[in-house]
Amino acid sequence: MKVLLIKDVYKLGRAGEIKKVAAGFGRNFLIPQGLAIQATKGAMQQAERIRVKATERRAALNEELGDVAEVLNGKVLTFPVKAGETGRLYGSISNEEIIKVIEANYEIQLEKRQVETEPIRQLGKFTVPIHLTMDLVPEITVIIHREGDPPIDDEEQAETEGAAPPVEEVEEAVVVEPEELLKEIPQESNEGAAPPVDEVEEAVVVEPEELLDDIPQESTEGEASQPEA
Repeated sequence: MKVLLIKDVYKLGRAGEIKKVAAGFGRNFLIPQGLAIQATKGAMQQAERIRVKATERRAALNEELGDVAEVLNGKVLTFPVKAGETGRLYGSISNEEIIKVIEANYEIQLEKRQVETEPIRQLGKFTVPIHLTMDLVPEITVIIHREGDPPIDDEEQAETEGAAPPVEEVEEAVVVEPEELLKEIPQESNEGAAPPVDEVEEAVVVEPEELLDDIPQESTEGEASQPEA
């Protein structure tokens, strides 16, 4: 269906423009919310007048809310929450909670439709646009962190977890003297091992007379006398 926008609608168009939308979106949201009317022949004749008035109103709002946009733009809001091991929240952070924190900290009142975010259900850092007007859309940063942990953003956490050790530490770890490495190698038991070369030579170099002395002499008692020739 075709509708004539009578107010600015973010991501759709400005007041005075004719847009083709889904029938359900037009009948169930745009028209009941007072954002558009059905684009009949009579309504379309009013399009230019609506466009001119909307431009004047938008310029006035931009001037009025310019200071608000400057205050909000770049602000960081932190929410300590309870979460499971996978980082999924036990609950969620909605735009209503963001609005409450903004009002408490900066005394700025917003409507739910101005804070464009789905309920946040995961730990992390999120950019949330605030729609003051079609031309003024400051962005805030919302950090959801676990209760008891500091609100570290994603980049800092990645740098911390993936950081390599300093060069000095690496060099100190790998530069080791060979003697120190040998000391750390466990010595095998020398039981059953062959003796050193010097000891072997000493064991085998024996005079023949010494060998004869070691041979036990057989007893001659009871032996028959050799017949005389």
